[in-house]
Amino acid sequence: MFITINDNELYYEIHGNPDGETIFFIHGAPGLSDCRGDIKAFSPLGDTYRLVFMDMRGSGRSGGNPPFTHEQWTADIEEMRKTLVGGPIKILGGSYGGFLTLEYVLRYPENVTHVLLRDTSANSEFDHLSVDRALESNLPGITEEGIRRLFDGKVASNKELREMFTAIQPLYTVEFDAEAVQARLDSIYYRYETHNFAFRYNKPAFNLVPDLHKISVPTLVTVGRHDWITPVVCSELIAEKVPDSKLVIFENSGHSPQQEENEAYIKLIREFLNTDSLMEKKI
Repeated sequence: MFITINDNELYYEIHGNPDGETIFFIHGAPGLSDCRGDIKAFSPLGDTYRLVFMDMRGSGRSGGNPPFTHEQWTADIEEMRKTLVGGPIKILGGSYGGFLTLEYVLRYPENVTHVLLRDTSANSEFDHLSVDRALESNLPGITEEGIRRLFDGKVASNKELREMFTAIQPLYTVEFDAEAVQARLDSIYYRYETHNFAFRYNKPAFNLVPDLHKISVPTLVTVGRHDWITPVVCSELIAEKVPDSKLVIFENSGHSPQQEENEAYIKLIREFLNTDSLMEKKI
């Protein structure tokens, strides 16, 4: 379905229990990702919850009217909440979507009951670890110039964005499925302008660490042990600074434990939302 939000057309889908409490899902990788991955991973929660998925401004099937700032993206989420729910929501964000989820709860704290973060970060302090990991991998297609253009938001075209994203795919998962990855690469809506703005202008100044203590709602922080792009240290820092937070590390996953260890991940979410009393642990 499409809806006009803040003068921009957004694609969204609502799944699950129409009478259940609402969870918003915020995808990562602006200009590369969309809500389809979250729909696949989190649909089992629909037996209990009302699930709202959307393609963010400038990504997937949504319109691409700028700006692609965190302020604009969180304003879009807030307008969607007002339109589709009215009351408070639970919100789950992964990777770059976790940046926006943290931004959202800090900007609109009264409208969130639970925060769920997946493989994300609260600043750009550890980006160099990801660059180093990519360069040390010796994967074909990865060059220092190319990886820095990707991280600096200086990609020249959708073709270049696809080439670089293809090259780094083996870094994302513990078990690499070439056929599945190729199918995903072929299905992506490549939007290099969105990616460039996010990485060139948003990320260099991104630092929410000084404000994390203000988050007062229950917060679940999850990460794959082998995550290369937002390594474990990023989640450890968030869990250290958010007062009512729980950190769970998925030992057999890379950047996407919600896919790589789906059954355990869904079980964890149910436990967290039902009890709010998880101890820090490893899976």
